[in-house]
Amino acid sequence: MPSPAPSLTTRTPADPAGRLDFPPGFLWGAATAAYQIEGAAAEGGRTPSIWDVFSRTPGKVHAGDTGDVATDHYHRYRDDVALMSELGLQAYRFSLSWSRIQPTGRGPAVQQGLDFYRRLVDELLEAGIRPVATLYHWDLPQELEDAGGWPVRETAERFGEYAAIAAEALGDRVGFWTTLNEPWCSAFLGYGSGVHAPGRTDPADALRAAHHLNLGHGRAVSALRAALPADATVSVTLNLHQVRPLTDRPADLDAARRIDAVGNRIFTGPMLDGSYPDDLRADTAHLLDWDALVRPGDEAAAAAPIDLLGINYYTPTLVSAPAEGERSEPGEAARNDAHGASDHSPWPGSEQVLFHLPPGELTAMNWAIDPSGLYDLITDVSRSHPGLPLMITENGAAFEDAPAPDGAVHDPQRIDYVHRHLAAVHRAVADGADVRGYFLWSLLDNFEWSYGYSRRFGAVYVDYATQRRTPKDSARWYARTVRDNAIPPVGDQG
Repeated sequence: MPSPAPSLTTRTPADPAGRLDFPPGFLWGAATAAYQIEGAAAEGGRTPSIWDVFSRTPGKVHAGDTGDVATDHYHRYRDDVALMSELGLQAYRFSLSWSRIQPTGRGPAVQQGLDFYRRLVDELLEAGIRPVATLYHWDLPQELEDAGGWPVRETAERFGEYAAIAAEALGDRVGFWTTLNEPWCSAFLGYGSGVHAPGRTDPADALRAAHHLNLGHGRAVSALRAALPADATVSVTLNLHQVRPLTDRPADLDAARRIDAVGNRIFTGPMLDGSYPDDLRADTAHLLDWDALVRPGDEAAAAAPIDLLGINYYTPTLVSAPAEGERSEPGEAARNDAHGASDHSPWPGSEQVLFHLPPGELTAMNWAIDPSGLYDLITDVSRSHPGLPLMITENGAAFEDAPAPDGAVHDPQRIDYVHRHLAAVHRAVADGADVRGYFLWSLLDNFEWSYGYSRRFGAVYVDYATQRRTPKDSARWYARTVRDNAIPPVGDQG
């Protein structure tokens, strides 16, 4: 596990010019996900994942886009690692494709798949870049989905076996592991609203999926511990929702409590505290029998100790209850939900909660820009789980990027977004939060799930027709931040 980061309270205050220094040892990196960048969808023994099938289903992904080629990272990884090195990145957070390693989700691994990740990791290590591997970033092998997917218990068991295979193959090279990325999205966007793969819309199945993701996380932690050296770091990454009530009236406060339960505590409860919250069970008791779903020992298994919690943050969540006598349909209630429009709610037991777009600037995703949400989230988690180190494992923004006549890509909005959010992290650390590092989302423009290639989050611009990479102004700005271990003064975008 990384050594503790010293508190900024013991350091010299920020200078008058506005430079903000981070503690020595703060880890700077960028993040990606396998299906979004790798391409080579049918090479090296890889078989379809749920995202291959979903993206080929008419009407599911913008313009019928798929990840078949994506940014061709599978073939261009050496160039991409060279680009990371040029930018001075200290760490690279990537995910393993389950169906590239274990195509059916069962049985022995395909060595060609493991060899790709061995080559990638060796390239990173040679460049002095720390590999940070995520076992699961939403791309379940389709054969496991055909057998029931995450709503069935067997998938959690298979995930533990897959974790053991990956750790056995790469544990001598990779010392930092993450079990799941954003299991809320896997469960509730995949099986609740259906806007993500596999596109199912059953609220009870979404809750079952959440439980089996928790159980699978616990199985994976145990498998990683058994295979990895004692000094390896084992973590999970959650997209915790910074939930805020629209007003302080009791009904709105209860709406916020409901969304916090099914958006956050459904995972932090079992993973960090060893049990599901009573109010979550009560809110959703009409949808399934929790006592039948959660077997003795499940919550203890999900609470297998981790070394660090990854936090992904983009925008806060503003909610209210319907006005007295008002009733809304799920699609209407979720109109301003940052997780996408659907006629089916991703919030089981809270379908009537209304979502509101906070005032102010928006990204190309129509997400409100509010760095205070990241500060509040970090400090809330630090208070509720003292002693648990944190890492910002995703943070970034999509804007309408395009090359200028000189070929450069000027993205001052992204620089401003990242600057302000890093300042929020700095403030949280100064106030005592143990935040060990920051990973920018994303290294490259890529396949942005149901948005296809219509949204660009990358610090590096990708011309999808030629696969040419062009670092944006934000990439150069971030490289300077990494080099100096400090945020440049406000307004300094050089």
